[in-house]
Amino acid sequence: MTEHNPTSPTLVLGGTGKTGRRVAQRLTGLDLPVRIGTRAGGVPFDWEDPQTWEPALDGMKAVYVSYYPDLAAPGAAAAIASFAELAVDRGAQRLVMLSGRGEMKARTCEKALTASGADATILRSSWFSQNFSESYLLAPVLDGRVFLPAGTTPEPFVDADDIADVAVAALTRPGHVGEVYELTGPRALTFAEAVAAVGDAAGREIDYVEVSAADYADALAAEQVPGDVIELLMYLFTIVLDGRNAAPSDGVHRALGRAPVDFTEFATHTAATGIWNVG
Repeated sequence: MTEHNPTSPTLVLGGTGKTGRRVAQRLTGLDLPVRIGTRAGGVPFDWEDPQTWEPALDGMKAVYVSYYPDLAAPGAAAAIASFAELAVDRGAQRLVMLSGRGEMKARTCEKALTASGADATILRSSWFSQNFSESYLLAPVLDGRVFLPAGTTPEPFVDADDIADVAVAALTRPGHVGEVYELTGPRALTFAEAVAAVGDAAGREIDYVEVSAADYADALAAEQVPGDVIELLMYLFTIVLDGRNAAPSDGVHRALGRAPVDFTEFATHTAATGIWNVG
């Protein structure tokens, strides 16, 4: 393990995404130098174009690693192994990786990263609360009907702000190297319960409609959602969401010494921004 200078530059991959944007904002708020690596904006970085990796890593001492499109995608582990080796070779010793909770393909990617010999921290995250406000569930929420093949399996949704707080701690403070943090909210809710909580916070009726996985895939295809995105969602809903991750974990508390944000708190705060207002 090497000593890390928290004032050293940090490369934030996916720096315009849900977690990366928050990580970059926090580092900037601490007056720490940040480089945002993304396919659109910031410093050009593309996981599918290794020629963009070295320029993005130039001068960086730490990296927040968020893989696009998902760690379950074909070739993810090989790409992460190559990137991590290059990062260490270029002097970026501290790597903090966003991973998925209860996903065997994600575990393979974690091993690929840690095999580089980097001072690594792994953040295994449950489903993001912000999927209801910044992602594929926002439009259905605004329409007032959320169709999902989620069944009655509960999920301890995690707030992306908690993920960012843990990531920044791991990037800038001692005591996190070698840790694997399972990041969840404090309690598990079914998707139906989560939709109801969003409706309560927004002050309007939002229906949850259970559909089959096949019907959901067909509906996404009819909306011209890319095939790889459909495949990923089917993997998450039909394989990962099987109860293996239903129990909340203590990762946020272990990393930060405080409780994680509850889904109701997330919903109340988000509703106040007006993002779920209609008309």
